[in-house]
Amino acid sequence: MNAFDILILVAVFAVAVTLALGLRQLYKDGPEARSRSNKLMRLRVALQAVAVVLLVIGLWWKSTHGA
Repeated sequence: MNAFDILILVAVFAVAVTLALGLRQLYKDGPEARSRSNKLMRLRVALQAVAVVLLVIGLWWKSTHGA
């Protein structure tokens, strides 16, 4: 495993954890829970973007420098 593989796995794990935390907050009552859920879902979208960028860079790296 190279560094990109590890970074991609960490990013995907972070997305999954953030999604789970956001969904958990979604089912709680109150304005604080709603606000926290919204923030977590925005964080999830940002983490997904990072994961996709890392995936693209990793695939490019493997195609140009060999697998």
